[in-house]
Amino acid sequence: MEADVRAWLDQDDALVATIIRKHGWFIQYVGGGTCETPGCNCAEFATPPFAYTVGLFGLAHPELIILGVPQGTASGVLNTLGKRIRNGEPLMPGQLVEFDEWPHRIIPEEVPNPGEIAFAANRFYQRPDEASVPMLQLSYDDTQGLFPWEEGHLRPDLQPRPGTYTA
Repeated sequence: MEADVRAWLDQDDALVATIIRKHGWFIQYVGGGTCETPGCNCAEFATPPFAYTVGLFGLAHPELIILGVPQGTASGVLNTLGKRIRNGEPLMPGQLVEFDEWPHRIIPEEVPNPGEIAFAANRFYQRPDEASVPMLQLSYDDTQGLFPWEEGHLRPDLQPRPGTYTA
């Protein structure tokens, strides 16, 4: 590995660890921007954008991922749920979750291929992709109250079904 990439990764690792120590988790946002890794020639970014937690696994809980929402929305949802989890309210697959401050409901779904997505979490926990941290996708309803697997959902393309996408 080249020295500039190693230095960048070391700084990134330190930042992630500092944020997790201070707040309990870190939020990795992917897409909607440019690659900041030295030497990266990424012509494509994840479509749709997504964000996921790094650190909930340390609380004996799967990491959480949300797709197709702006960075501010993703951070709000993930931080709200992270606080609930830290306070002893685990999320379970299939559970209907509501928010006071967000007009949507979510249903967590197990992600069958987290090793192809949760690179920052696996790096933090030093886990190989084949022994990835577990992950729940936060599937949310549209303005009509329909979930992405339901007929008539306004934008199912923003929430690919778990297991059908990679980072």
